[in-house]
Amino acid sequence: MESILARASIGISELKMNPMAAIEQADGPVAILNRNKPVAYLIPASEWEAICDRLEDIELAEIARSRMNDEIVSVKLEDL
Repeated sequence: MESILARASIGISELKMNPMAAIEQADGPVAILNRNKPVAYLIPASEWEAICDRLEDIELAEIARSRMNDEIVSVKLEDL
C-alpha cells in the first residue's frame, strides 16, 4: 500500500460528483484516490502560493550562496 501524504482523502468518483464540496471541506491537502491509491493531491490556493514562495526563497538562497566568494566590485551610485 502506498502512503498518503494528507490527512484527508476522497475518491475520484466523489470528486467528479461535487468538486467544490471537496475544496470547501478541505482543511489542508486532500489526497485524490483511484482504487484506493493516491493519484493526485488537491491543495488550497493559499498553501500552493506558500509552497511556491518557499521554493523561490530556496532558489534565491542558492544563488546568493554561489556568489558569496565572487570578486567584490566597488561601484559609485553616480555610475549606475
